[in-house]
Amino acid sequence: MKKVLIANRGEIARRVIRTLKKMNIISVAVYSDADRNAPHVLEADESIYIGNSPSSESYLKQDKIIEVAKELGVDGIHPGYGFLSENADFARRIAQEDIIFIGPNIDAIEVMGDKISAKQAVKAFNVPLVPGIDRAINSTEEALSTAKQIGYPVLIKASAGGGGKGMRLVEKEEDLQEQMKMAQSEARSSFGNDEVFIEKFVTKPRHIEIQVFGDTQGNHVYLFERECSIQRRHQKVIEEAPSAILTPELRQRMGEAAIAVCKSCNYVGAGTVEFLVDADLQFYFLEMNTRLQVEHPVTEEITGLDLVEWQIRVARGESLPKKQEELVIYGHAIEIRLYAEDTFNNFTPDIGTLNRYRVPVGENIRVDDAFEEGMEIPIYYDPMIAKLVVWGEDRKQAISHMIEALDAYEVSGIKHNLDFCKYVLKHHAFTSGDFDTNFVKHYFQSPQIVLEAMNEEKEVFENTFEQIWNDLKKRNEKEFISRPIHGAWKLMVR
Repeated sequence: MKKVLIANRGEIARRVIRTLKKMNIISVAVYSDADRNAPHVLEADESIYIGNSPSSESYLKQDKIIEVAKELGVDGIHPGYGFLSENADFARRIAQEDIIFIGPNIDAIEVMGDKISAKQAVKAFNVPLVPGIDRAINSTEEALSTAKQIGYPVLIKASAGGGGKGMRLVEKEEDLQEQMKMAQSEARSSFGNDEVFIEKFVTKPRHIEIQVFGDTQGNHVYLFERECSIQRRHQKVIEEAPSAILTPELRQRMGEAAIAVCKSCNYVGAGTVEFLVDADLQFYFLEMNTRLQVEHPVTEEITGLDLVEWQIRVARGESLPKKQEELVIYGHAIEIRLYAEDTFNNFTPDIGTLNRYRVPVGENIRVDDAFEEGMEIPIYYDPMIAKLVVWGEDRKQAISHMIEALDAYEVSGIKHNLDFCKYVLKHHAFTSGDFDTNFVKHYFQSPQIVLEAMNEEKEVFENTFEQIWNDLKKRNEKEFISRPIHGAWKLMVR
């Protein structure tokens, strides 16, 4: 494999380019109007324009991407995540052109791309499932009967897609009909498929996922877990590895269950098996993502591995670089997703210009981003600006490092979620490890609490400074600090 086209944009395109350079493989970037001067375009060995800014006119245009790939003579296509990364038709068309798809086998994408077929496939391998029904619900009467049988609260979920779209929590019978219609409508508009199913809502659910890999020789390994329970609108914001609640025994059982999921569809490549873990530490299969995950850096940080390199090696037909017994966890890693969004308005995406953008630097700090100071945050794509990742010898140290890194991150010109992330990291529920996917619901019902937390920090800083200033005045050491400096400090605090 001498040349690879990256059918994506932003930070994941830059991430893939880094590994391609390390492996001496020529990288080809594609770009839309909005990304004409984006970092990934400038860093690739070759770059080519594919269409207008909307993704439907550029990054989702299969014909154009395949045409460009053939024209430039690429050997493989890396889809990143999102866009066409889990599109079986795209993978099939690439294979027909004798181009390697750096992703899973087509059958696995199709089986795991539909939540109902995925549940049916893994059921035969004794993978634990959330109580519910593993087929599409066709009528309100059937939905009412199913919900009554498994007991409220229940979740109505879209069979296709993910990201919280087409999902509705129903806590009582009289709400089910309306919520089902809303779930079907959203599923239809988001995925072109309005099929939904019903399952029991797990109390105090933890969202824990297992990174897996398979090769063409039939070998499978799991690269441990990622804790992804800090979410808003059913989408992840903070991830960490390992989880604070998994014992070695539970980790092994979940890892072996994830391998069983791989075997159920003869999985090849990088994948993630997602589980819900309840208050009693019972775990249930949720879904499988047949691609590299946004949060893959935390796994890389605790294993010392390059998962994109593993993807490329497997796609070339090589065996997995390591066996299960050779894989070890080193320390603790945390990732926060920096989003352009208004946390005080239900995390609504924001757009604008990055008037100031300075990333934290230092040992054990990693920033995967897609923007530079002065760039515009476009309206056409996901509002994620960057991923900030830190590593520590243990969880306590990793949390401390992350707070320091957040303090050093400078972003202005757009609304963002850095203060929210800092609030989470300092909250007793997070530091104790006693939290679940309802963190926002339980502890962030009013945005005012973040303002109060920020004001409390400001007050502590002001009081500490005043104490130092007054002590200096008492000791007649004013020559060491002037009133103008004191005034400047006070202004900075405000």
